[in-house]
Amino acid sequence: MGYEEILEHLAPCGLDCRKCLASSSGEIRELSVRIRELLGSFDRYAERFSAFQPVFRGYPQFRDLLSHLAGADCPGCRGGACRYPGCIVPACTRDKEVDFCFQCSEFPCDRVTFDPDLRHRWEEMNSRMGEIGVEAYFQETRDLPRYR
Repeated sequence: MGYEEILEHLAPCGLDCRKCLASSSGEIRELSVRIRELLGSFDRYAERFSAFQPVFRGYPQFRDLLSHLAGADCPGCRGGACRYPGCIVPACTRDKEVDFCFQCSEFPCDRVTFDPDLRHRWEEMNSRMGEIGVEAYFQETRDLPRYR
C-alpha cells in the first residue's frame, strides 16, 4: 500500500481511523451492521431467554450500543474534525503543512490535550513512524487492535 493510500487510514496522530468505533468506513461499523441484521427482531427472544439465561436481561442496552456502533458516521480525522474532545492535531498538522506530528520540528509539543495514556501512545506512534517510516509503521501495526 502506498503513502497516499495509507493517509486514508492513518490519522495525523498515528491512530488508524478505520479501526475507530466512530469510522463510517471501518470494520467495527460493518460488523455491527451485520450483527444487527442477523439478530433481526431478537428482542422478544431475549426477553424469553432471560428467564433461564440472565445475561439476556441486558439485551436492550446491547441493542442500543450495537445500533450506535452500526450508525458510525465519522469520515476520519483527515476528512473532518477529530471526534476526540479538544483534539487539535488535524488542524495543527494542516497549519504546519505536515501529514503526521513527527514530521513537525516541534514534535513532541505541549499543544496536544490528550489524557496521559493517549499522549504516551501518540508519542510512541509518531516516534516509531519517524524511526522506520510511515509505510513500514503501517505494515507493522495494520493487524493490531486500535484499543489496546
